[in-house]
Amino acid sequence: MVAMQPARRLYRRESEESRRSALISATQELVAEGGPEAATVRAIAERAGVTPGLIRHYFQSKDELTRAAYRALMDGMTAKGSDAIEGVGAGPEERLAAFIAASLRPPVLDAGAVVLWAGYMHKVRSDPDLMAVHEAGYLAYRDALQKLIETLPRVTRAGQTRAEAIACNALVDGLWVEGSLLPAAFGPGEVITIGLGSVGAILGVDLLAHTAMLPDFGKTLP
Repeated sequence: MVAMQPARRLYRRESEESRRSALISATQELVAEGGPEAATVRAIAERAGVTPGLIRHYFQSKDELTRAAYRALMDGMTAKGSDAIEGVGAGPEERLAAFIAASLRPPVLDAGAVVLWAGYMHKVRSDPDLMAVHEAGYLAYRDALQKLIETLPRVTRAGQTRAEAIACNALVDGLWVEGSLLPAAFGPGEVITIGLGSVGAILGVDLLAHTAMLPDFGKTLP
């Protein structure tokens, strides 16, 4: 009996994580379809296939669940870039190129993700807690980008890498929006190529020369 207890605890933990994930996914779908107001407790429960009361078991309020859904979107974008770095060599240019490329290919490059992000935008300014989630997500990506930029073999002045990270982040954001919503406007891999070339131009490095070992480089856009 004692030997089976860890297995039961693991099953319970996995079940709870699965249910939390299902609730977050249901909330994201509803926000993408009709904005945060569409993600009512009843609608979320119906979409996730649970009772409304069960939501209270995992989240103290609907607002907490809504913020968790937005946090999952923001954190996922940074996580994909970080994961991509693990699959490449130690060269700073190659690692930066992998991070940028991962931000401009599926599953990050996705119309549904952009629509979901846009669904939150009108509420961010009026909801301090949601604004805090937005700020944390933005800074996490920008700081990760800045750390990669700082490893490049260059001589920089005080404050330069921070400004460069802000500029590169803005450039990636713009390509992410248009590449996701208008995939037919770009050729295969064009969004990634433009992103790497433009970021490289800002930084004064040739990132396109370090793409040979990147997985799925040039992958056809959806």
